[in-house]
Amino acid sequence: MPNRRIAVSVCLWATVCAAVPAAVAADSISDKIEKERKALEQLKGQIEEKRKQADEAGKKRDSLLQGIQSLDERMIKVRQSHQDISRKLKKKDQEIESINLQVGKLRDSIRQRQDAILARLRVQYMEGRFGYWKTLLASDSYGDFQRRLQYLSAVSERDYDLMEGFRSDVRNMEQAERQREVARVGMLAYKRGTEKQLEEIKTVKKEKRTYLTKITHEKESSDRALQELEKSASRVDGLLRELENRRRAAMAKPPSGASIPKGVKGGLPWPADGTVISYFGRQKHPTFNTYVQRKGIEIKAAEGSAIKAVMSGTVVYADWLKGYGLVIIVDHANGFFSLYAHASKILASVGARVDATQPIGETGDTGMTGENTLYFELRQGAEPVDPLQWLARR
Repeated sequence: MPNRRIAVSVCLWATVCAAVPAAVAADSISDKIEKERKALEQLKGQIEEKRKQADEAGKKRDSLLQGIQSLDERMIKVRQSHQDISRKLKKKDQEIESINLQVGKLRDSIRQRQDAILARLRVQYMEGRFGYWKTLLASDSYGDFQRRLQYLSAVSERDYDLMEGFRSDVRNMEQAERQREVARVGMLAYKRGTEKQLEEIKTVKKEKRTYLTKITHEKESSDRALQELEKSASRVDGLLRELENRRRAAMAKPPSGASIPKGVKGGLPWPADGTVISYFGRQKHPTFNTYVQRKGIEIKAAEGSAIKAVMSGTVVYADWLKGYGLVIIVDHANGFFSLYAHASKILASVGARVDATQPIGETGDTGMTGENTLYFELRQGAEPVDPLQWLARR
């Protein structure tokens, strides 16, 4: 019997010993699989990160003009914010001015009431403590007594109104002073806001100047930017050709007023006040220091000055265009189109009817320019013509 127990124990021990290496081996395989899985996930993450970086680099390579447009969009938002704060500051200043006038009137009223109260106090002092009764007792008759009583009652009522008016003026004065203090605090906050916005405008302008300098000094970037500008110009040409084709298709025959009236050539109003700094035709590009074929003229103007339509017509484009900044195109329904670029603000929406000399935007420095200019094109159909031959002589 003992021998049998020993045999059973030996068998159990052998079974356990045989199972342990198998379990250890299984655990080792599971660990290796888990490590390989984690390594694979990490590798996938690295590949995804590299892909994102490559996409970002590709985007930067694909469009230098998009970078300029992004800076311009930031600038537009900051300027809009600055203008909003400036309007609020002006309104707050008007509010303070109104309160100051109110305070001035209240001070005059309080001073007058104080003088009247002091005069009444002097009279009462001269009459003595029983002046009221002396007046009544000096009556010659009952009727005289009633008249004196009515007079004294009226005087008392006037004195009461005088004191109440004085108290009311003092309360209003205190309230106005509190309102003025609150308005002053608000105005200081707005002033700090305008200073912050002005600093941000300077920062964005500096970033754009740096960006433009980088483009012009790196040949690869300069060549790529010129190629992008040519693409944008081709897009403008294509857009105008499409608009011209649509117009022709929509008309069985040209309307009676479809031609330019006599006397208009050389008599069109100018699209902006300023100095022409770049002319139609083969011109040296101010940014890239190379010759390009310009299809319009460039007018240096004060920031935010009006961009005016040169003829009546309909706005057919009002949006961003790479390299040109904010652009407005007007169809004049007589075979002519006009294009206005580098705007800081658009005042007319697509489909709007505009009259000659009507403001349709404000000048700015959006697009491939580092100063406040208006780029202006005049097209006969889709073909560019020299604007200076059509604009009035100055």
